[in-house]
Amino acid sequence: MKTILTPLLAALVLACAPLAHAEKADRNKPMHIEADALRHDDLKQVSVFTGNVVVTKGTIVLRGARLEVRQDDDGYQHGTMTADTGKRAFFRQKRDTAANQPPEFVEGEAEVIAYDARADDVTLTRQAELRRYRATTLADEIHGAVIVYHNLTDVFTVDGAKAGAGTDTRVRAVLTPKDSDAPPAAAPQAPAANKAGAQ
Repeated sequence: MKTILTPLLAALVLACAPLAHAEKADRNKPMHIEADALRHDDLKQVSVFTGNVVVTKGTIVLRGARLEVRQDDDGYQHGTMTADTGKRAFFRQKRDTAANQPPEFVEGEAEVIAYDARADDVTLTRQAELRRYRATTLADEIHGAVIVYHNLTDVFTVDGAKAGAGTDTRVRAVLTPKDSDAPPAAAPQAPAANKAGAQ
């Protein structure tokens, strides 16, 4: 089951976050990585980091158990972070906002998180969850089997799990109006399998 934001829903999302975009400069920043161990293949230009991996790239932060990074012929980095069994990897990025607006952040968790510097997008796979915060207040929350967040365009797509996958097959979202004085709506309840903690 695949759900792509319709024009109406996309308009609602844009209304929720005017003038807020992912940090465009992040894709050109160096990638800093900490881990317990590293295996590098210079011929294939692939590095595998294992054990409590922490990545920072500008305002981007990734955490997980195993990271595979490769560099293409044009120098763009592609990283895939995997969580330990029963846990989820973590992603966070600051968004560009207008000077008079509070800071905004996008956070995500999933069993596998892939970052593609060439396309400047993040893909969260299995038990995927994406959240947007205004300062420290949770504004929007989305759950699905696969979430792709395109930093350059601020467009995201969400796929539900296939029928018979043994988990909730529906995409779930809570979207809070930008200027609402009311507290954000309660987050959708995740299936029991989604209760595993992040790395």
